[in-house]
Amino acid sequence: MANLRSKLRGLGCAEVMLNSLKSKNQDKSLAALNVKKPRRAEVNYCPEHPKGETTESLEEERIALLSEYMKKDNWHTVTAKMDKTFSYRRQEVLQGQPFVADFKSRWPALFNEKEIDNEFKRISTVPLLSTFFAALDQYSPRLIEIFRHKGGAGGRKIQHVMMDISKDDTIHTRRTCVLKSLCIYLNEDHEKLVKEYKNTDTEATASMGQTVLGVYVIRKEGVELRHEDPEDIGVLIEGVEVLNNLQSIGIACALLFGLTYCLNLSYPSKLKCTFEVLQKIFLDLDGQRLSSKAQFLKNKLMSK
Repeated sequence: MANLRSKLRGLGCAEVMLNSLKSKNQDKSLAALNVKKPRRAEVNYCPEHPKGETTESLEEERIALLSEYMKKDNWHTVTAKMDKTFSYRRQEVLQGQPFVADFKSRWPALFNEKEIDNEFKRISTVPLLSTFFAALDQYSPRLIEIFRHKGGAGGRKIQHVMMDISKDDTIHTRRTCVLKSLCIYLNEDHEKLVKEYKNTDTEATASMGQTVLGVYVIRKEGVELRHEDPEDIGVLIEGVEVLNNLQSIGIACALLFGLTYCLNLSYPSKLKCTFEVLQKIFLDLDGQRLSSKAQFLKNKLMSK
């Protein structure tokens, strides 16, 4: 077993080669700090290419996928090709760490609701949207009860957010209010997760261009009722609009979380606790190791 990793590297094992010091363009002390490994219960973190496939053959599949993606009602073929090129795409993300704009131009088929859900399942074996919303809806009554007992400035902010439910008690409104209130309860800024703009806001484009990771909502000017449908809901990463015209803020938040797995992104530091709760409590990925904040909330959720 002493030279197992050397033998695996000689056989071309992708995950071992990824962490080889010889493959890193930096000194050994810095390379040791740049070890790439599963951090969030990724089951297929760095998969091998399918049997009989090479990087060159999968690049040809990627090029073919670009033309298939442009055809209407062709999702069966697109999904099959996305399945086949998963290992190639995953190794590109981990080894190259590409900018989101460049990666989107190479893999446009990934950036939609259906394929983000599929890609998340390929990585974690857990379906994203169904699991996320089942947990959110299950915990919402208890979470709302917990939020009502929050005092101080945070409690007042939560009360203001929760007023939207009294005006429009729909499933989408309830999910949005719970997600925003969750940020506040964990002492994080909900506007870092969901930022709202008016369609006449001249500074909106500049502000969106500076967003590292978040959800944007564009509402009509002069419309005071919060339950009026927004003009647009989307997701921003590195200032790039990666998703738009989404059905609800809840779906946007779920897809944003899924993209952190698909693109191997770190959680934003100012929303770290919120994303940890989504991962470890809602989706039950690595749910045995919780920070003190997340554990405290989980204890309250499980208590009657």
